Amino acid sequence: MLRLEDVTVRFGARAALDAVDLEVAEHEIVCVLGPSGSGKSTLLRAVAGLQDADGGRVLLSGADQAGVPVHRRGVGLMFQDHQLFPQRDVGGNVAFGLRMHGIGRDEQARRVDELLELVGLPAAQRRAVASLSGGEQQRVALARALAPEPRLLMLDEPLGQLDRGLRERLVVELRGLFGRLGTTVLAVTHDQGEAFALADRVVVMQDGRIAQVGTPLEVWQRPESEFVARFLGFDNVVAAMVSGTAADTPWGKVPVPEGSPQGARKVLVRPAAVRLVPPADGLRCRVEARTFRGSHVAVQLLPDDGPPLEAESSLREAPEEGAQVGVVFAAEDVVVLDPVSGPEARGRG
Repeated sequence: MLRLEDVTVRFGARAALDAVDLEVAEHEIVCVLGPSGSGKSTLLRAVAGLQDADGGRVLLSGADQAGVPVHRRGVGLMFQDHQLFPQRDVGGNVAFGLRMHGIGRDEQARRVDELLELVGLPAAQRRAVASLSGGEQQRVALARALAPEPRLLMLDEPLGQLDRGLRERLVVELRGLFGRLGTTVLAVTHDQGEAFALADRVVVMQDGRIAQVGTPLEVWQRPESEFVARFLGFDNVVAAMVSGTAADTPWGKVPVPEGSPQGARKVLVRPAAVRLVPPADGLRCRVEARTFRGSHVAVQLLPDDGPPLEAESSLREAPEEGAQVGVVFAAEDVVVLDPVSGPEARGRG
């Protein structure tokens, strides 16, 4: 459906997109994830035709889109602020794209009724936009984007202005809706929870380049670089020398899965890999802080020797602040990342 080949966008000397290659299959939901300034919104704008590329090609169904204006690309767009027309009622907003495509009044009315039913706003045609809640406005914007039956639907931070509870409910509804319609979706977001819940594949961007692509489970379980690991919220990342099934780290020997890359590497020790034991049975640590995370407690540890560690504990078993504990490591939750380079690599082992 969509292919990007070496797409580059520059703003002065800075490359907002740097030779990006990406494919999106028919009926696939792909979420582009990354921090502010990583290039994700620029990528969306380049696909839509809102931003000219300085190099490379954007192809839709095999056709090069160079010089093709936005309204001729057959894509639907939905932005964070929804951009609804305040002077039009709900029905008028949803029907806007249909009118632009020359669809007759009767077919417009039928399609508007169908779409409002689909997004959970039946009989809302005559409601004023100003009377809608944020979640309802999001649904109207989605119905308007879907009305012309775009071959590709693009979403730019679609749930960014909604509160967390509403976002979590709507993202589940959106995934079900796109599945029923067979919609091909390219979405950008900075919210990893939203991306992982919505997407078939996740694309993590860093400084205008793609850092990693994979299913949500693949990216979460096996980040490929320190950047991706830290972006996902993991802080237990250190330089190490990996040999066989063990890594020599600032915390001592840490087991790693069989088949892990060898040599000077960065190693991610997930909080789930940090197992708390009596002080005499492992790496001695002091409990510096505890943070309630809903299903578990995040425990911040300060080892007698080595950088701080984060562990996970059940609500009942979380140690008190100031307590002395021991730590051992579980190989199944340790991930060997990208190689160490420069002085850091020369200084180890």
